[in-house]
Amino acid sequence: MIIADQWTEYKLLDAGDGEKVESWNGTILRRPDPQAIWPWTKPGVCDNVHAHYHRSKAGGGQWEYKTSLPQNWTIRYKNLTFNVEPTGFKHTGLFPEQAVNWDWMTAKISAANRPISVLNLFAYTGGATCACLAAGASVCHVDASKGMVTWAKKNVALSNLSDKPVRYIVDDCMKFVQREIRRGRFYDAIIMDPPSYGRGPNGELWKLEDELFSLVTTLKEVMSKSPLFFLLNSYTAGFSPRVSANMLELSIKRKYGGQVTSGEVGLPITDSTIILPCGNYARWEE
Repeated sequence: MIIADQWTEYKLLDAGDGEKVESWNGTILRRPDPQAIWPWTKPGVCDNVHAHYHRSKAGGGQWEYKTSLPQNWTIRYKNLTFNVEPTGFKHTGLFPEQAVNWDWMTAKISAANRPISVLNLFAYTGGATCACLAAGASVCHVDASKGMVTWAKKNVALSNLSDKPVRYIVDDCMKFVQREIRRGRFYDAIIMDPPSYGRGPNGELWKLEDELFSLVTTLKEVMSKSPLFFLLNSYTAGFSPRVSANMLELSIKRKYGGQVTSGEVGLPITDSTIILPCGNYARWEE
């Protein structure tokens, strides 16, 4: 497991009983986390929060605000700044555990000593996009949600990266990749953070177990002759890191050689030896 322990403005204060308590630049939020099936580890921490997200038995849920909070605020990670905003689906617009991947990508791009073009698929609010731009890469940011792409533009601006080479695309990822193949466009690095289930802007159905391998295989056709890396993230329950690694072994490594590594990402609970698992990753690199 690789652990995102370089944050200064984010802290995981505690986790237990199916929930977690986090400090987002001083604002303390309590929200569900299915991995935290053990009891709370610190008495009272879960009660001292600014807002608490409650799931509904009918689906979804809502925030209970214990005190007045701004609609949104910012949080920094090293040289990057992000907009944080509690949403109706419990999320905040940022997955802090992904900082370990931002650091890895930044190091790969910086050490390449050549121009690097990145394709970021299912790119959400652009954490990886910001990291790659800051490292000197050009980025094509693709997501099916117009709202998420707008949020990503805000994060890029907050990180003072608006003058960097970035394209924003609102589209179904597979359809976009197929068009890029026809256009003869190529990328040196690919990032994927696919959901378990979703729909494209025109209602295109995405079901991870049915669609993922086909997309990974298709992406070989838009990779440059000397690709740098391929990162595949997954938050799907029961989806082993080895499954993601197998996909990269059977497609990307088979064509380009290189090596594949995989594992979990996690967040440390402050002042504790407990680590909260937060999904998994597979990486191919040259």
